[in-house]
Amino acid sequence: MKCFRANSTINSKHIFYKYEAYENLIGEPRLELKVVTLNINESHNNELMEQCQILREYAQYVARVRKYTKEMEFLRKNKSEVIAMSIFEYDKEEEEKKLRKAEFEAGEESKAKEIIGLMLSAGEPVEKIAQYTGYTIEEIQKS
Repeated sequence: MKCFRANSTINSKHIFYKYEAYENLIGEPRLELKVVTLNINESHNNELMEQCQILREYAQYVARVRKYTKEMEFLRKNKSEVIAMSIFEYDKEEEEKKLRKAEFEAGEESKAKEIIGLMLSAGEPVEKIAQYTGYTIEEIQKS
């Protein structure tokens, strides 16, 4: 006996015939079993998925389970590294300090550019603006 094979394929639909499972079929079969299988994985058989919401949601569920299973396998495989990283490398307070510093610097830069714009619109010379702001003439001219 051999594995079933698809006799025909139409839009992710496979038709299997039982008689094809036998290597040495003698004569014509008296009773035939025809099995139609449909691919219900996400992004297959869209027409069917549009007609059956439950089937579509099931396909989405299975896709997510597969995705998260792969992620969990990675975490299990690298368990000691993940634990070490979470314990030894992550410092919440340090990360918050870095975030606050970056936000402060972004705010300062934004304010400086606003002041440069106001000075330019007031007719101040670029050299004078560079002297007061610490920006180069080229940087001011780009603003």
